[in-house]
Amino acid sequence: MIEIKGTKNYLMALESVAMTDIVMNMFIFFFISFSLVYTFNPNIISKLEIRLPKASSGAPLEGSEKTVLAITKSGEYYIDGERIGGSDLKSRLRAKARANPALSVVLKVDGMAKFENVVRALDIINALNIQKVSVAAVKSESKT
Repeated sequence: MIEIKGTKNYLMALESVAMTDIVMNMFIFFFISFSLVYTFNPNIISKLEIRLPKASSGAPLEGSEKTVLAITKSGEYYIDGERIGGSDLKSRLRAKARANPALSVVLKVDGMAKFENVVRALDIINALNIQKVSVAAVKSESKT
C-alpha cells in the first residue's frame, strides 16, 4: 500500500498497468511478424507487374517451348518468373538455348522500362543466335 500525504490513503494496484504493457507488446510483436510474413510471401513476390505496350496487330508465337523474358520498369530481368541478375542473363539464356535449339523467346517489357535494358536483352538473344523472338503487347482497340 502506498501512502499519500493528505487526508486519505489510496491503494494502488499496478497489476493492470503491467498486464496492459504485456498485451501492447504482444500486439506490436504479432503486428510486425504478420506484416513481414505477408511482405515476403513468395506468392506476393512472384507477381510481376508489367504494363505491356499496346499494338493494333499481332500474331501468336508458334513453337513448343516458349521462354518468357520479362523486363520491369526498374530494369529487373525475369526468366519464366524467376528473377535473375543482369550479369546472369546471358548464361541462363545460353543454358536454355543449349537444352532446346528451337527455343522461342517472348519478351514482356514494361512500357516504362528503359530502352537500354531492352537493347541489352536483344543483344544477348542475337549473340546466342536465338531465331524465334516476339514482343508481347496488349491488343489495342483499332479505330476504323
